Amino acid sequence: MRPGYICIRVTGSDAGKTFGAEGGGHRWQRIPPTEKRGRVQTSTITVAVLEEVPGIKADIPDGDIEVKTARGSGKGGQHRNVTDSAVQIKHIPTGFIVRCESERSQLRNRDQAMGVLRQRLHHLLSSQGASGQNDRRKGQVGSGMRGDKVRTIRVRDDSVVNHQNGKRTSYRRYSHGFIEDLS
Repeated sequence: MRPGYICIRVTGSDAGKTFGAEGGGHRWQRIPPTEKRGRVQTSTITVAVLEEVPGIKADIPDGDIEVKTARGSGKGGQHRNVTDSAVQIKHIPTGFIVRCESERSQLRNRDQAMGVLRQRLHHLLSSQGASGQNDRRKGQVGSGMRGDKVRTIRVRDDSVVNHQNGKRTSYRRYSHGFIEDLS
């Protein structure tokens, strides 16, 4: 897991339709809670939306993986501080490392990490699929510069602008999940 990197999985019948246009640069303007003079901080977030490869049946021998458990990082209270629910799996032949700590259960985290590892191995083995997926990701993310932005989120002005079609909505609605206002 890299600092500043997150990978999420969204399922449902409208997941592709809902999140398909989210790929690209998102400019986020906010005033941090620690800022005393009211200066606006601008951050750039790059997003790539990729379809999951269905039906991955890669068998990974137990001798090819190294499993470590640890306490999860971040918020969670006493349960988080006393249980080793985070799972890190290393695939020894390729060096791939997958860490999962999103669930409370170590078994669910292990299943999730193995699924991600299988998917990465599948992409590695099918070079055409891997290079095509990587090209799609690079095309969506772009350079991360201001000119590549798809959306501007201004917390202070309570506004979100989709630069692809010019539609606007309030930050309050956007933060509550109403992203369809921008499509």
